[in-house]
Amino acid sequence: MTKIVNDPSEMVGVNLESLTRLYPHLRGDRALGAIFSTTSPDDVVPILSGGGSGHEPAHFGYVGRGMLTAAVQGPIFIPPCSEAIYQSMKQIYKEDKGILLIVKNFEADMKEFSEAIHRGRKEGMKISYVVSHDDISKETNSFKTRHRGVAGTVLLHKILGGAALSGLTLEELEAIGWDLSTSIATLGVATRSATLPGMKEPIFDLPEAFISYGIGIHGEAGYRTVAFESSERLAVELVNKLKLKFRWKEGDDYILLVNNLGGSTQLEEMVFTNDLLQLLELEGLNLVDVRCGKFVSSLDMAGLSVTLCEVKDRKWIDYYKAPTDAFAWPNHSLNGKI
Repeated sequence: MTKIVNDPSEMVGVNLESLTRLYPHLRGDRALGAIFSTTSPDDVVPILSGGGSGHEPAHFGYVGRGMLTAAVQGPIFIPPCSEAIYQSMKQIYKEDKGILLIVKNFEADMKEFSEAIHRGRKEGMKISYVVSHDDISKETNSFKTRHRGVAGTVLLHKILGGAALSGLTLEELEAIGWDLSTSIATLGVATRSATLPGMKEPIFDLPEAFISYGIGIHGEAGYRTVAFESSERLAVELVNKLKLKFRWKEGDDYILLVNNLGGSTQLEEMVFTNDLLQLLELEGLNLVDVRCGKFVSSLDMAGLSVTLCEVKDRKWIDYYKAPTDAFAWPNHSLNGKI
């Protein structure tokens, strides 16, 4: 599939430069593959996250006052190295506040971030971290839950960013983060695999008019491939699986995030979201907020993911509502409740 690029190997660095030209509140360091907020207050705990590129607008799009203080990215679908993470940490670390890291649960990401955290702690840095593990899809052979960090990671960025803005300590943020991370679940599907820049073939084969359940944001195939029937049938299956995870009751509070994985149209998003809203209304859930759009993509993968966050503490809504100048977060609610 043809992509509008110059040199595919330069895409990541050029993306960083372009964003800092477009958004004056961002400062970039191309050597590190990092972007820093210039508007985040000095008197709050700084928050760092990141991972591989190819998930735009994540992670750079969530850097700003009220969300991330900085994000560091590696090559497409490859996490940044521990040295880049460590050097980015040092640039935003505050002796009196410490630093919080949000890490997606992938083996390579965990390895690089863990090495940076270990190095920083050896030098006396006060570091806490939260692991995003919202994916509830299953492994093909063992049927174990994968627990990868996917689109729900953005809700960690938003709520913890708002909590930090309110003046919470590092210890308080860590406690909220671990509780919050277990309250978020995501399932994704694809109708077309992603294709890496410079490559002619997609990462995995998916026949026309078929759909793959449980795909990953690095282009991983799902656990089941079936003929596509309808958006409504798809919504029913995903809602049923999420219900098994949460075992909700009528009137429970939830945040809904419908994520475009990169290559689906807005019309598809709206049809699918409408089906979800009807089903969740029948379930009696109180959707305190609904967001729909491209939040964590997988290059040009055609597909959608559904994230639900169980609001266990009403304070989370206050943090969620906190304003941000992160360019990828829409400061409006689709359902008008926030």
